[in-house]
Amino acid sequence: MKKRHPFESIARFLARTLWVSVALVIAMPANAAVRIKDIADFEGIRDNMLIGYGLVVGLNGSGDTLNKTPFTAQSLSTMLERLGVKINADDAKTKNMAAVMVTATLPPFARQGTRIDISVSSLGDAKDLRGGVLLVTPMMGADGEVYAVAQGQLTVSGFSAEGASGTSVTRGVPTAGRIANGAIVEREVAFELANLDRLDISLRNPDLTTARRVAQSINGLLGQPAARAADPATIVLAIPPANQTDIVGLLTDIEQLRVEPDQIARVVVDETSGTIVMGENVRISTVAIAQGNLTIRITETPQISQPGAFAPEGATTERVERSAIDIDEDADRKLVILPEGVSLQELVDGLNSLGVGPRDIISILQTIKAAGALQAEMEVM
Repeated sequence: MKKRHPFESIARFLARTLWVSVALVIAMPANAAVRIKDIADFEGIRDNMLIGYGLVVGLNGSGDTLNKTPFTAQSLSTMLERLGVKINADDAKTKNMAAVMVTATLPPFARQGTRIDISVSSLGDAKDLRGGVLLVTPMMGADGEVYAVAQGQLTVSGFSAEGASGTSVTRGVPTAGRIANGAIVEREVAFELANLDRLDISLRNPDLTTARRVAQSINGLLGQPAARAADPATIVLAIPPANQTDIVGLLTDIEQLRVEPDQIARVVVDETSGTIVMGENVRISTVAIAQGNLTIRITETPQISQPGAFAPEGATTERVERSAIDIDEDADRKLVILPEGVSLQELVDGLNSLGVGPRDIISILQTIKAAGALQAEMEVM
């Protein structure tokens, strides 16, 4: 019987181990993979902003001062004239109403009769909108057309209170509120998915690599080259004839596909709060870093000088200042060398080894960038 060399057994064992490891890596899904639904939007499936100007009535003396807010007085006069009451705007003295701006978001494919939430914000000098009722307010889109009509009782979370002496307490924002289901959709935004033979998919964070991966993933699902990346933000999808009758089902399958998005190496710094955010692709060239704190402390110690026993006549006691200067330099801070191509974890560990805080790290990163050793885009907020 032929005897195996010991190194041959070790080689066979390592080969089997390597094969199992590779199989496990291939079988395991990428942890960074996300759904297309979470990184892209489909053409036509979008919200629309609505805005309107209205009046809130029923306030307990906390509304606009009419002689200081002429638009409120004019709105009151115009509204009453439409109701058959003619008054002079200068004669109105009420403080129970306020002019407000009304905003809402019209969801995609909202049909006539659908109710949506609205937000109401004071436009004049009203102090509190609690207890107010919004009168009928047309809600217009960017094209000037009316898409919804709002009306209802306001819900205000903030409040304010004022005493006779002028002392006041305010919590939250009493001049802004919401009305749940406060607007009724009157006009629909025309868009029919069933009539499309081509659809654009827009990435929320444009990137060439991500766009190509999304197109490849869609083509893998359909089994044909129906999708292509037109630019870093747009993937053009030609609807296959077999899916023309069920475009909703096709988009449902597409948005559940998982891809691994790519991103440029970027460091975002907020100097106000001392926040630092670094992407995983941040790399640096070989660089040596030293950081230390130098503290100079000057202490003034007054001393009293008394005249001697044989001092000439007229000598007086004098106050003499004595200054002590201490220089404290942190000698524990050492020069740290970060090798080329270190990862994000190694970069953070290297900076933490210096014992520096977030604001010192910001200064170090800016200095590394100025030296040309930071291979990433740096954005200072």
